[in-house]
This record gives sequence, structure tokens and C-alpha cells, in this order.
Amino acid sequence: MTVPLPADLVRRYSDSAERRAWLARLPQLIQDALERWQLRVDLHPGQEPWNGFSGIAIPVRTGDGTAAVLKITFPYEDIAHEAATLRLWNGVGAVRLLDHDEADFALLLERLDAARWLQAAPPDEAVRVWGALLRDLSIRPDDRPGWASLPSLAERAEHWSDELPAEWDRLGEPFPRWLLEAALEVCQTRGSVGRREANDVLVHGDMHGMNILAKPGTTGWEPEDFLVIDPQGILGEAEYAVGPMLSNRLRDYAAQNPELALLDRLHRLCAAAGLDPEIAREWTILREVEDALWFAAKPNHEKDLHRTLWIASTLAGSTLPGLPHPHGLEIL
Repeated sequence: MTVPLPADLVRRYSDSAERRAWLARLPQLIQDALERWQLRVDLHPGQEPWNGFSGIAIPVRTGDGTAAVLKITFPYEDIAHEAATLRLWNGVGAVRLLDHDEADFALLLERLDAARWLQAAPPDEAVRVWGALLRDLSIRPDDRPGWASLPSLAERAEHWSDELPAEWDRLGEPFPRWLLEAALEVCQTRGSVGRREANDVLVHGDMHGMNILAKPGTTGWEPEDFLVIDPQGILGEAEYAVGPMLSNRLRDYAAQNPELALLDRLHRLCAAAGLDPEIAREWTILREVEDALWFAAKPNHEKDLHRTLWIASTLAGSTLPGLPHPHGLEIL
């Protein structure tokens, strides 16, 4: 059957010549993958495939009838190591990789319950499950060849120390200098400390509740019921993974003092995962400042910019004045 392209995906990937060219190729990429792995599409009439920021995910059946997912992504640098990352985890805490085609950015994955994600869990349960999964995922390098392909967080911090000031200048100083300096201090301290202490593990760089799905047939909120998807694999300190869980579900923060609630969530996440909250705070400042510069360079991303600045400045010790209340900055 012809696989329909979701309208949301088409709209999101029609904003540049490069993305439009990928959209034009996508039907053939899908067909090639279906033939390569002898898959049949498992969509009901009128049902669209799933899609997210990076691409399309199509429910399929393998030759023996096994439920699986065919995922084809736009060739972003951040997800170039997804297959290697999943292979290293080997189904422990993460969705299992069944096969992949590196040239087409196509992956064949075990199928999870797309209707049930950790984003919908009660807040305390979400923290508990997230922490347990992060403990499972934080594996140390061994002699398997996949480790060699992973980017280094310490090396990325070195690049940021040069790139962030240049971008801040180019964009006309979109936020106060002191907040940029707070991020640059993290580049210097965490980058060098991370190398010296040799405490690197495999990190999921985008581990929020929408990237944690339930196993089929489960109904509770137990850690063993969930697996992570869509990893942005990087080798570094596990505390780097905390940031995405702070920038989601902003409406769960107390209306009267959301800044205190932000710090409280950071500490609860770190306690659940066995992490150092000060290191997590530092990495999150850097991550949010880097994101703020990315959003400042894009049109129609004012809410995203305000969200990143609220988190970064609050964690740096002085919430920037004039920002909207975080309840109005929720990621939808």
C-alpha cells in the first residue's frame, strides 16, 4: 500500500530546499526499506504513520508477522549515531534495534505502545521511572566497536566555548552577557573535569517523557514497563541527560513559585537516578543557553526562546525579568 505522509510532517519539512528534497525522496525511501526487509505496512485504512521532529515511523509486520516499526529520519547530525547507540544498549532500557540502513537513515525497531508514554504519568511516577531507566542506560565503554563512532560531550563543550560567543555577537546580544558567561564557565569546568575524571557513560541526549514509551500490554508505571526511543547518543557525564526533563511539563511547576519548583524537580530527578545535582544544574545551563541561541536565530520561536532563557537564568541564580510565566511556555 502507499504510505500517506502526515500533513504535520509535510508542513514541518517544507521550509527549506534541503528538507523539501528529502520529502520528495521519502516515498521511495519507504518503498526501498519495505522491500529490503520484506515488510508489510500495518496501518488501518485512513490511519497515518507516526511522526516527530526527526522523521516518520511506520507500523509494519515482518515476514513472520512480528510487529515492528520502520523509522526513516532526516539526516540530522544529532541522530547520526542512533543505530550505534541502540546496538550498545541492546534492548536494556531502550527500544531494540532489529536492523538498519545507514545510507538511508532507516531503522527497523521493535514496536512499542505509541499510545502510552511517560509524559502522561503522574509527576512522581515519571521521575521514578526516568531515574531507573537512566541508571540502566548509563553504561560505560567496553571493547565493542560501536563506541568509537560516538561523539564526545567534552569535545562538544570545547566547540561551544568558541561557537556560543560568536553566535551571541552575530545575533546582536539576544540576552545578557552574564548568562552567556555562565554557560562558558560550564564549558571550561565540565569539559575538562569530564576528561580528567574518566567518568563518561553512554548518554541519551533527548531523554524526556515523550521519548519514553510503554512496552505493549503493560498498564502500570513501573520502570520495567518502559523503554526509551529516539536517542541522541553521546559519550559524557550522565548529568547531561537531566535538561530535557526540566523543559517539559512546565504546567506541573507550582504557579506561585515555579523557580523553586524547577530546582526541586532537578533535585528529585538526580536523586532518582543517582546523579550529582550541581553537575546536572551546570550542564542544563549550558544546554539551555545553546538552545536559546538556536531559537533566537529562527523566526517564530519566541516562546521557545523565552522557555530556554527562563530555565537557564533561573538555574544560573537570577531569573531574567520580563519573561512570561513558564505555564505559558509549555512544549505542546
